[in-house]
Amino acid sequence: MPRQPVNDLIAFLAVAREQSFTKAAAKLGVSQSALSHTIRGLEARLGLRLLMRTTRSVSPTEAGERLLVTIGPRFDEIENELAALSEFREKPAGTIRITAGEHSAETILWPALETLLPQYPDVNVEIIVDYGLTDIVAERYDAGVRLGEQVARDMIAVRIGPDMRMAVVGAPTYFENRPKPRTPQDLTDHICINLRLPTYGGIYAWEFEKDGRELKVRVEGQLVFNNIALRLNAALAGLGLAYLPEDVVRPYLHDGRLVRVLEDWCPPFAGYHLYYPSRRQASPAFALVVNALRHRV
Repeated sequence: MPRQPVNDLIAFLAVAREQSFTKAAAKLGVSQSALSHTIRGLEARLGLRLLMRTTRSVSPTEAGERLLVTIGPRFDEIENELAALSEFREKPAGTIRITAGEHSAETILWPALETLLPQYPDVNVEIIVDYGLTDIVAERYDAGVRLGEQVARDMIAVRIGPDMRMAVVGAPTYFENRPKPRTPQDLTDHICINLRLPTYGGIYAWEFEKDGRELKVRVEGQLVFNNIALRLNAALAGLGLAYLPEDVVRPYLHDGRLVRVLEDWCPPFAGYHLYYPSRRQASPAFALVVNALRHRV
C-alpha cells in the first residue's frame, strides 16, 4: 500500500478513537483543517462516509466502525512490534502509558519510577490518574493498576504492592462531644466525609468485614471529595470521620492528630496489581517497568 493511504488510515484511527478532530489533531501534531482535509480525501477515495460530524461530536458510521475494529488492532500490533525492536538497542527505549488511582500512583508507582528512570533516560512513562475502571485496551494504555479483586480474568496481573487495610479516623476534637462508633451501623449517627467514585455510580459505600460478615454502609455528611488529600485535611480539621488507606493516616495516628475507630472491622485485603492484556507483546522498556514495580516480599 502506498505511504499516503497508510497515513490517512492513521489519521482516521486517531479521529475515531478520540471522537474529536481537535484532540486527534493535537495528538498527531497537525492542524485541524489539514486533518479534516485528509479524512475527506480518504472518504472520497473509498466512496463511503466514515465519520458522522456534528457541532458537538464526531463518531464512526457503520462503515467507519467496521474499519476501526478491523484495522485498529493491526496498527497496534505494528506499533508494539516496532517498540519491541528496541531490544536491539544498548538500552531499552519507548513510552509506557499507565492508568492508576491517586493512592497507587503516589505510593507504588512513583517510588519505583523515581529510582528507575534516571538509569534509563530513553524510557518515558506517562501516568494518568483516574478513579474509573478504565478499559486499557480501548484507551490504548500499556497497563493499569487495580486492587487484586478488580482485575479481569483475561488480563495478566502482577502484584506490585503489599496487602492493604482501610481505617476510619477522626480528629480528637470531633470526638469531644460524640461517642465513638462501635459498629459500622453506628456511622449513620455521625458526620462522615464522603468519596465520589465514577465506578460506584456516585457516592462510595464504606466497606467492612468481621468474622466473615461483610457490610456496606452509606454515610452522610457535609463534604464530598474525589481525592485523598482533601478527605484527610477535612478529618484533621475535625469536620467528620474519613475512610482512608491505613498507610496514609498512620503518621497522624502516631502523633495523636487522628483517632482510629472500628479497627476490628477493617481486615487486610489484596493490594495493588499491575494488569495488562495477555496478548500484549512486551517491549524491553515495558518489561523493565514491570520488573521494577513487582512486589517482593
